[in-house]
Amino acid sequence: MVYEFERTQRIAVLGGGPGGYEAALAAAQLGAEVTLIERAGVGGSAVLTDVVPSKSLIATAEASNAVKEASELGVQFFAKGDDEKAVKPQVAINLAAVNKRLLGLAAKQSDDMRTNLIDAGVNLVQGEGRLDGPNAIIVSTAKGGTDFDRIEADTLVISVGATPRVLPSAVPDGERILTWTQLYRLKQVPEHLIVVGSGVTGAEFASAYRALGAKVTLISSRDQVLPGEDQDAAAVIEKVFKRNGMKVLNKSRAESVVRDGEEVVATLTDGREVRGSHCLMAVGSIPNTSDIGLEAAGVQLSESGHIRVNRVARTSMPNIYAAGDCTTFLPLASVASMQGRTAVFHAMGDVVNPPANRNITSNIFTQPEIATVGWTQKEIEDGVVPGQIYKLPLSSNPRAKMMGIRDGFVKLFASAGSGAIIGGVIVAPKASELIFPLALAVEHRLTVDQFAEAFPVYPSLTGSLTDAARAMHVVR
Repeated sequence: MVYEFERTQRIAVLGGGPGGYEAALAAAQLGAEVTLIERAGVGGSAVLTDVVPSKSLIATAEASNAVKEASELGVQFFAKGDDEKAVKPQVAINLAAVNKRLLGLAAKQSDDMRTNLIDAGVNLVQGEGRLDGPNAIIVSTAKGGTDFDRIEADTLVISVGATPRVLPSAVPDGERILTWTQLYRLKQVPEHLIVVGSGVTGAEFASAYRALGAKVTLISSRDQVLPGEDQDAAAVIEKVFKRNGMKVLNKSRAESVVRDGEEVVATLTDGREVRGSHCLMAVGSIPNTSDIGLEAAGVQLSESGHIRVNRVARTSMPNIYAAGDCTTFLPLASVASMQGRTAVFHAMGDVVNPPANRNITSNIFTQPEIATVGWTQKEIEDGVVPGQIYKLPLSSNPRAKMMGIRDGFVKLFASAGSGAIIGGVIVAPKASELIFPLALAVEHRLTVDQFAEAFPVYPSLTGSLTDAARAMHVVR
């Protein structure tokens, strides 16, 4: 007689952001007994205070810009005044209504994710969690910290995210000096928003609030906005910022930001002062890894406090995995989701296809957007990888002309030998959607000739991708 024993693996997930959510969902689908601990709500800060609300705000800003720029396409808006003469109306932004809507969308997304987990059989526990050795998590389930649950598991997945970095000389007060998680409390568009930090977060919010009608001053410590990004792309964004009336202070560093009544004063290291009505501090983030028992459990951290992980999201402890912004991997929501799934697949012995940096797409939601994938132009020019570069301005694209698009380009990178596409950059409206064909090409090692064989719609912005690929034809 043969006896069959079914062993259910116990998996505990600390943190319900994109990485923790996907880990819990994948583990449940593979038959594990899963418990997810989250202190705020399913989706974590990505859904509740970061990605979902910020991109919803940016969508409103895009709509505002579309109305303002419609006249260039021959669309005119008029309202009848009391004297029956046509009066051109002004675009007005009800920021209180905008913020109410986007926070509602975030809450709805969190509820939907919570429902998905419950339907999959995941046990949800709300509270503050910390590791109790390598095989258990202790959860404080009451606000006063008087009630505790101890959850034992065979595998732990840590996905605790990160929080905005706070400078001692520019402490946010939630009213005038703000982090990006506090912007949604505003009832009116700031009269003059000072943005400290010209990285992705600073550039996105500077772009959005300028479109919403705020006067914006962007303080950048580097030679150009978006340091570390493709230089051609960053140059386009900075040009658009300045043309739209934004003041960009390059090579400037804020020493302090303080309130002065109903104003804020940003003092630069060279002694200059910038006065505004509000200030957004966008100076990076720090991982939420302190005081949660990681080091005591044997988990190695980097000097910055990030959890060290390998390609399958495994930490220095064999049964502990980590995903998301708290790790040393790329801080993207899509990457966190993939890490969460990869961690569970590996832990449960399923087939694993670890994410490779070169196949990951990223996007900056400025206007226009910047989307990238694969190797960079700098890496090619520095000789890290042999490659060819071809750049095609969108101004030559017929659909772009029809839509009134003035700024942007597509840029392809191909292997110098085989002609395989190894990367690319797109600067365009909705570049986040246009980058996907390039991501497929990089993932599956398509050559420029193979890519050019596909038929794009005419006219379309994607036509510029195949045009660029045809221009890079490799003679055999």
